[in-house]
Amino acid sequence: MTPIAKARILAEALPYIRAYHGRTLVIRFGGRAMIDPELKAGFARDVALLRLVGMQPIVVHGGGWHIDRLMEQMGMTARRHNGVRITDESTLNVVEMVLEELNQDLTGLINRHGSRAVGLDGQDGRFIHARKIALDDAGVDPGFVGEVESIDLSLVRLLLSRQFVPVIMPIGVSADGTAYHLNSDALAGRIARELRAEKLILMTNAAGIDNEDGRLASILTAAETDALVRRGIVEPALLPRVYAALDAVREGVRSVHIVDGGVPSALLLEVLTAEGVGTAVRSDAGPHFFEDSRSYLLNAALS
Repeated sequence: MTPIAKARILAEALPYIRAYHGRTLVIRFGGRAMIDPELKAGFARDVALLRLVGMQPIVVHGGGWHIDRLMEQMGMTARRHNGVRITDESTLNVVEMVLEELNQDLTGLINRHGSRAVGLDGQDGRFIHARKIALDDAGVDPGFVGEVESIDLSLVRLLLSRQFVPVIMPIGVSADGTAYHLNSDALAGRIARELRAEKLILMTNAAGIDNEDGRLASILTAAETDALVRRGIVEPALLPRVYAALDAVREGVRSVHIVDGGVPSALLLEVLTAEGVGTAVRSDAGPHFFEDSRSYLLNAALS
């Protein structure tokens, strides 16, 4: 890449940096990027960069692949029902062990790149209140699997006001002190909605949402996304994240971005460039600086 090309890329990022200065971005980190050391280190560097240029990133991470791998190494059998991990007491111990290790790893990597990250467990100050998910019609007991009942975000707001990056693992606690494993997509969405975040970014193993012609959609309104779901266009594996996106943009989040975490620097490319790398789902109302400017710049490039 020539020096002029590099300068153009840096200049392109400026309006986005200005527009999102002081704005909250909730980022769900997961998928293959958690397994690849280079992708994980790159993600941490990108989060640090966003914080250092004045944005307020919050990271919520999963850990499914790591949990399955450790259970296999320990001779434990992973059981699922309707996509939910059956979590007995011994499985919960493994879940907490893996999530704590990942949380410390991510926190350390972000700190190493010059930002200040703090790892959080929902049991810290009991700020994530959870309840056990309801039994389904088949009568299967999911064990220690929960859903968010309420969140006290005063601790998160305090950290943001002091320029820290909260790194949150998906564990909540019930009124009687019982710990529950939470879905990280749902947790990230709930935090983004309650903070009325500028963006919710869901990093996964999919490139984004495809249109009916099979090509990646760069920008979709909530109504357009809902239509694709009803027509069966959206891949079943992506539906939980699409539902999280729709809930978020209908409850105050300006836009939700579904991106492939396997793409190096996917976070920066989606937030700071016109082209992006995934699908941005926006509310049906406007205006939206990011999506509107992206459309303008892309149309200008094509004309």
